[in-house]
Amino acid sequence: MYLFVNQIHTIVNFNLIKMLEKIIAFSLKNKFIVILFTLGIFGFGLYSLTQISIGAVPDVTNNQVQVITTSQNLSTQDIEQYITYPVELEMANLPGVDEIRSVSKFGLSVVTIVFNDEIGTYLPRQLIAEKIKSASEKIPAGFGTPQMGPITTGLGEIYQYTLEVKPEYKDEYSVTDLRTLQDWVVKRQLSGIKGVVEINTWGGYLKQYEIAVVPSALKSMNITISDVLTALEKNNSIAGGAYIEKTNQSYFIRGEGKVKSIEDINNIVIKTSNGNPILVKNVANVKYGAANRFGAITGNGEGEKVLGQVMMLKGGNSKQVIDDVKARVLEIEKTLPKGVYINGFLERSELVGKTTFTVAENLILGCLIVIFVVVLLLGNWRSGLVVASVIPLCLLFAISFMNIFGIDANLMSLGAIDFGIIIDGAVIIVEFIAFQIAHKSKHLVNLSKEDRQIQIDEITYKSASKMMNSAIFGQLIILIVFIPILSLSGVEGKMFRPMAMTFSFALVGAMLFCFTYVPVISSLFLKPKEENPNSLSNRLINKLNSWYLPSINWALNNTKKVLYGALGLLVMAVLLFTTMGGEFIPTLDEGDFVIQPVLKTGTSLTKTIETTTKIEQIILKNFPEVDQVVSRIGAAEVPTDPMSMEESDVIVKLKPKSEWVSADTKDGLADKIKEAIEKKIPNMEIEFTQPIEMRFNELISGTRSDVAIKVFGDDLDILARKADEIAKAIKNVEGASDIIIEKTEGLPQMAVKYNRSKIAQYGMNIADLNDVLSLAFSGKIVGTVFEGEKRFDMVIRSDKNNRTDIQDIQNLYVSTPNGNQIPMQELATIEYTTGPAKISRDNTNRRIVVGINVRNRDLQSVVDDIQKIVNTKIKLPTGYRVTYGGQFENLQSAKDRLMIAVPIALALIFILLYFAFGSIKEALMVYSAIPLSAVGGILFLWIRDLPFSISAGVGFIALFGIAVLNGIVLIEHFKELKHQGMKDINELILKGTTDRLRPVLLTASAAALGFLPMAISSSAGAEVQRPLATVVIGGLFTATLLTMLVLPILYKILDTKEFKKPRFKKHNTGTYIIAFFFFTSFGFSQNNSVELDSLIAKGIANNKNIKALQLQVDKAEISIKSAYSFDKTMVYYSYDQNNLAINNEPLKVFGIQQTFAFPTVYGAHKKVLTAEFEKEKSRLALQKNQLANEISVKYNQIVYVQHKQKLYQYLDSLYQNFSIASDRRFELGESNYLEKITAQAKFRQINTQLIQLEKEKIGLYEMLQVLVQSEEKISIRSTELEQKNILNYSNNKELYNSYYQNITEIYKKQISFQKQQALPDIHLQYFQGKNTGLSSSLYGFQVGIGIPLFYNSSKNKVAKLELQSWETQKENEMLKIEAHLKQKNQELDQYKESINYYSQYGKKLSEEILKVANMSYKHGEIDFFQYILSLDNATSIQIDYLDALLKYNLTQLQLQYITIQ
Repeated sequence: MYLFVNQIHTIVNFNLIKMLEKIIAFSLKNKFIVILFTLGIFGFGLYSLTQISIGAVPDVTNNQVQVITTSQNLSTQDIEQYITYPVELEMANLPGVDEIRSVSKFGLSVVTIVFNDEIGTYLPRQLIAEKIKSASEKIPAGFGTPQMGPITTGLGEIYQYTLEVKPEYKDEYSVTDLRTLQDWVVKRQLSGIKGVVEINTWGGYLKQYEIAVVPSALKSMNITISDVLTALEKNNSIAGGAYIEKTNQSYFIRGEGKVKSIEDINNIVIKTSNGNPILVKNVANVKYGAANRFGAITGNGEGEKVLGQVMMLKGGNSKQVIDDVKARVLEIEKTLPKGVYINGFLERSELVGKTTFTVAENLILGCLIVIFVVVLLLGNWRSGLVVASVIPLCLLFAISFMNIFGIDANLMSLGAIDFGIIIDGAVIIVEFIAFQIAHKSKHLVNLSKEDRQIQIDEITYKSASKMMNSAIFGQLIILIVFIPILSLSGVEGKMFRPMAMTFSFALVGAMLFCFTYVPVISSLFLKPKEENPNSLSNRLINKLNSWYLPSINWALNNTKKVLYGALGLLVMAVLLFTTMGGEFIPTLDEGDFVIQPVLKTGTSLTKTIETTTKIEQIILKNFPEVDQVVSRIGAAEVPTDPMSMEESDVIVKLKPKSEWVSADTKDGLADKIKEAIEKKIPNMEIEFTQPIEMRFNELISGTRSDVAIKVFGDDLDILARKADEIAKAIKNVEGASDIIIEKTEGLPQMAVKYNRSKIAQYGMNIADLNDVLSLAFSGKIVGTVFEGEKRFDMVIRSDKNNRTDIQDIQNLYVSTPNGNQIPMQELATIEYTTGPAKISRDNTNRRIVVGINVRNRDLQSVVDDIQKIVNTKIKLPTGYRVTYGGQFENLQSAKDRLMIAVPIALALIFILLYFAFGSIKEALMVYSAIPLSAVGGILFLWIRDLPFSISAGVGFIALFGIAVLNGIVLIEHFKELKHQGMKDINELILKGTTDRLRPVLLTASAAALGFLPMAISSSAGAEVQRPLATVVIGGLFTATLLTMLVLPILYKILDTKEFKKPRFKKHNTGTYIIAFFFFTSFGFSQNNSVELDSLIAKGIANNKNIKALQLQVDKAEISIKSAYSFDKTMVYYSYDQNNLAINNEPLKVFGIQQTFAFPTVYGAHKKVLTAEFEKEKSRLALQKNQLANEISVKYNQIVYVQHKQKLYQYLDSLYQNFSIASDRRFELGESNYLEKITAQAKFRQINTQLIQLEKEKIGLYEMLQVLVQSEEKISIRSTELEQKNILNYSNNKELYNSYYQNITEIYKKQISFQKQQALPDIHLQYFQGKNTGLSSSLYGFQVGIGIPLFYNSSKNKVAKLELQSWETQKENEMLKIEAHLKQKNQELDQYKESINYYSQYGKKLSEEILKVANMSYKHGEIDFFQYILSLDNATSIQIDYLDALLKYNLTQLQLQYITIQ
């Protein structure tokens, strides 16, 4: 396998290098095109910058849809039973559903359906819309209609405002007036803005025309409330009567019967009594009223207000939408009545602005630091500017792709860009180009401008081509380690995938510019100028060298100490890591607070308003840091956040930190605010969070807290009791603050329990009683009153004075069928009770939550302590369980993902390192940078007291990619020095490390310092980036130490040792052989020719026989599916006059009949077919093996002939010269005629042999062409036959063994299959009969079995005998293989002797004969015949060697491929 990978590496590396060289050459030849291309990218980047969506943080909300049902008259348990359960049941079977959560409260059901992200946004809503219809059918009429919530997310609440009145106009506007303005002026004008999906209204009073019925008046006039209702409905309508034509005009008829005022309602006649009309005003007070409300808004301690909440469409551009909303608000304010204005107290643009500033600040500072470091260490401002110019280009390139792929520009997507890493490749290339130009500056300055540019282009091409291997593989490694981050899912995926994609875009841009823009701009901008040895850069490097040289010398002399020290650091880091806590993602400081006071269950709305107003006054009075305080109580008009009337969010808007005086930190300020509130309002629990964080937590996990302890069970009382036990048990856990138990019980109720016997006695029914009860206290809408464009409900209910106590229910009069009126207490028992306040369910299981916010400690440690306490102290009944949700659930999910992503990243790094070096040994050396870089990352986290978080985990993944870059540069240089002939390992290391000190420090310091602004920033959002930057900086610090100290030591140790290559493992089955031919054909020699590998690969791809066998394999594979084919199904019709029905009419029978084999037969048949498939695969592998052998044989024979041709061509040239010389000497009389004709004969003999060799070669090429079957003409360049080294041939032996074993398996499976034939068949029949006299069909069925009574068992015996025969044959074949191997090994030893003879003596002897013969003939010591004889002897030795070498190689092929005749 190693050899196979080695060959692949060689081919890929070679092709990649060639491709990059061509790109560089093209760029330098077409500078204008490259500059235009770069300007195009620059321009598109600037355009994308204006189009890209800008936000604060990624939207991590899961893909969910809320189904909201309001039913103001139902209790909590009724809501669960009649509404929540049917909705959940319908939604449970939808495709792509991950989770279903629900909350049931008095009058409200909210079911949240969470889908997986792949299904999209709009398809789930379409599916739910269909299911809502069927769910509505299961909900009783009048109980409410389910509606989908708006298409928004946790980042949807982008702009919140209150309608305020200037102090001088306070008396002119009531809260009801402001609510009307919000509903009919502000909301209408804000709707329709692109990206706005909903304008939610909260607080104030919804204006209504109220008919407040007085029960005593009704009773005195003997009028029922139903009579009033009927009168109101019948006297508030309109009608049309078409039109009348009169004198060329059409007059449209319109009946106007709508009520327009309170007076119109007062004068509606209910009925007449003794000729006197009874009007509505006689039995009711008609006035302006307000709808029952379940929420309110208070602000700045001034009492009630009206709030508007602009909700953004999912996926919208928050900055653009906010800007559009603010622009529209300015327009709306012009249309508002005098004294009313809009106070935008909480808008996302402030957080977006702060985080954008943080990102911009970090990018600009990082860019400046990187440029400074580059210019300082390069010592050439021109080089520094060339590198620096890559930075904006890469950033704009990344932004262009972010725009194309729809990635928001936010804290995370742009927060991890480190220009030091991105320009790494450019630094390596520009540094070497500048060095080469400076080195040849003396020669270049004397050339003409045109010649100088040509020379500089040549230098640039060679330098860029030489350094591109390090540059490209370094950048590819960083790019590849980000791939596992893309595999993250859930919250962590949405948080970090944009970051990985943006960084990848920037890095791809850097790679592109490295081989196009950088060479071009370097050749144009860099000038041939000698390097100044006294420059600041050189002096700095010399100073660093003076410190470094003693260290590396000491390290070379103390290798064990260095390695043990590195190992000790690693062990220490691992121990430190185990003591570190963990958190999901560092909490983003949004700049504002949300305080959640927890009041007693059932607290009235009036009391909650009073409490929140008091809290606002306390905060504003005692804390000058606070700008505004607005409290949201209960549920909004669209209750996406289903709070009860005792629940509230007190939003505290803070001033900039520069104006703070009470505390230095946010946690400190929270503690002081909590203390101040508890002094004034004792015994009230308070929870602190942030607006976006709270909404994210609630939408993602169904709870607002950092940690949610979820207790699941059926009984609400037991759940509440266990939750209370848990809260008491964990109250002293360090870091666990704001421990809040979900309020699920204790809702005060007035229960009306009907007496069914009395109701029956009066002839009444419960439905009518419930209608009266609901109408009297909740009210009923009986029409609409229009005020211009505004429309208000007309509602009938009991007078307010008759809706205050339990006696009002008891004394509510209802009409009997005979016209009498009796009080409700006659028909029912009415009493005070308590019921469930809230029922929460996860995936249809009831649960209660103990919420915990974590402050001043990491999340993981807090949860670990809580889990220990809960597991040891809390005893749960059977069927009850505890799980942990909130941010902790996200942390666990992300950790599980990282346990997969990090090993994948590490494996990818190693694979790419191997491809960079082509050596496992060198790859491992550089790979060792990873553990020591982790040491620095862990150490720096510990020093800064930062827990491990997913942000830090992503930092480690990025660090591992960056850490190996300098190792690549250093090892490449060591290899180069070794290639140049440096033998002394210590001298080589000293030379290599001092040469590469500058680029190593340059890349490491640029990468580390590029993250420095992120690591030390205290701006908004910096806390999210801080762990990532800290890990990379600390890791690069220790990784650089490794590169310059430990890595040279490892190189010294490992370079002197032979690195063992893995042997193939022996397997017992042959199913693994699908790709085996690759590493048998490539495994012929560890130095095997790429030519031969290519020929074998082409042959296997093109050979028709192989293709035919592959089709046989495909056929066998498809045949497996036919194991389960059944006999044809029989459908029949019969008519038989003997087959009579009960009406004595013949039956017409329709039927269907099917026969099945016994079920186990199909399985046995499948096993037979599977064995056939395995045999065909083995056969294909053997055939590929044979083809590889035949190609290898022909290749060796061709190379042998070409080698022989080269030898004879030399002799041909020699004898031709001799023939000419002998002719001349004969003419001059210096030699005899015999010498002349002998020389001519020798020349013609050699020439004839050359012609024969050429014909032989043509024949061999033709045979090779038949084997390879390639359309291209085959040409083998190699003319030197080389000795091949033997590999272990056991793998090919295993091929045969596997093939034989597969045939054995076929026989065995056949025996098993034959035995199954003795089992019975199964027959099934179904039919129905009918005739004209029958009202319904007659049905019947038949089941039977087919028993093989005459089954012939001799087939089993035949199959067993065939197996025994094959086993014997198989043993014979394996013995032949063993004999073949033994024989060929003996032959190999014989040929080895001949080769060894030539290597030890023959070669020297041949060379000596030629040398002496030439000298002797030249000086006349021997004559022409003796000289020819000497040449023949020397040639004979070489030819014999070639013959022996060919036989040796062919024998080895016979061993390698086990070719048995």
